[in-house]
Amino acid sequence: MAEVKIPAKPRTEFGKGAARRARLANRVPGVVYGHGAEPLHVTLPAYDLLMALKTPNVLLRLEVEGGKSELVIPKAVQRHPIKIGILEHVDLLLVSKGEKVTVEVPINTEGDLAPGANLLEHVLNALPVETEATHIPEGVTISIAGLEAGDTIYAKDIELPKGTTLAVEDDAPVLHVVSPQAEAPSEETEGEGEGAEA
Repeated sequence: MAEVKIPAKPRTEFGKGAARRARLANRVPGVVYGHGAEPLHVTLPAYDLLMALKTPNVLLRLEVEGGKSELVIPKAVQRHPIKIGILEHVDLLLVSKGEKVTVEVPINTEGDLAPGANLLEHVLNALPVETEATHIPEGVTISIAGLEAGDTIYAKDIELPKGTTLAVEDDAPVLHVVSPQAEAPSEETEGEGEGAEA
């Protein structure tokens, strides 16, 4: 995974007022932590960060103003509850090359289920894995071709990239194919049944 460079400014003001001023200046408050170091409070350019976060578990190279360059991955992103595309805060975890981290990667599917009105249920929306910080896979792909109602894909069934291992039990269900719910009887049918009983 390629690094995305983002400039960062140290942050000395805290609280809701300071955060609001930062967002009005099109910057996102954040904190960098990890490796036993003191947390570093920063602000980041909102647009650059938003674009970078379109890639899950993106590897960021923070160019800290007046400081050193830091390699980080996003651990928690707070988004505006109503306004789309507005970031409110981000937590960033320090990483180094060769270091193992536990992250969740997106699950993608390919192929079509067996003929019939079956439904694919995502038991897990993302797969927890342990992998090298600088080689985090962008996702895993699962073939669902020909699966029928009652079929289940377990974590152990998923092919992982080299150097990546599961961070969840082998027998954890990931995808499940279910039959559609039986339709509720119509009022007219129910009425006929009641009349017959009477």
